[in-house]
Amino acid sequence: MRSFFLFVILVFTGLFCRSQEIALLQYEGGGDWYANPTALPNLVKFCNQNIGTALATKPATVSTTDVGIMQYPFVHMTGHGNVFFSPDAVANLKSYLESGGFLHIDDNYGLDKFIRGELKKIFPDEELRELPANHPIFSTAYSFPEGLPKIHEHDGLRPQAYGLFKDGRLVILYTTESDIGDGWETAEVHNDPEEVRLKALRMGANIIKYAFEN
Repeated sequence: MRSFFLFVILVFTGLFCRSQEIALLQYEGGGDWYANPTALPNLVKFCNQNIGTALATKPATVSTTDVGIMQYPFVHMTGHGNVFFSPDAVANLKSYLESGGFLHIDDNYGLDKFIRGELKKIFPDEELRELPANHPIFSTAYSFPEGLPKIHEHDGLRPQAYGLFKDGRLVILYTTESDIGDGWETAEVHNDPEEVRLKALRMGANIIKYAFEN
């Protein structure tokens, strides 16, 4: 009996100590879903060191049609170009999001004109709504009283964070005119000042923390 209880304790200890994984979304349409290769690993490292997460150090890659997406509580999507969600991808993503998943889409400049229509395929009755600066995602770990920070300049527009809600829960965060993912990249990739990278990483930590706690 004593050895049985020891076995149960070891099993539950393993479950709670095991790292959780986040993933990068591989999509169809020809866009560069693989852009910013150092971004997620750097964000994971920052979160594990600063906000107490225990994320696997090497984020996974998951396709839009892979049912294995269900094991990732947080999925990140980025790119510059075309996006296409097939009927199978739409069904899989819809199931993932309705089952508690969270998708962060970061426009790496050029994604906007494609992604909005594809999201309509998933939730045709829902609209992207701009999040106000007092939304909790801007203060979960670090305070951003003005909302989404500007990381890279493209055409002079202000940074915007949009949310798509299902049954009152934020299931998709869409960030545009910020290029926050570029700020997560290794310093020499874009030669951003350290304060800019720190701002991006802190906002990324907010997103991770929000996704895991809500």
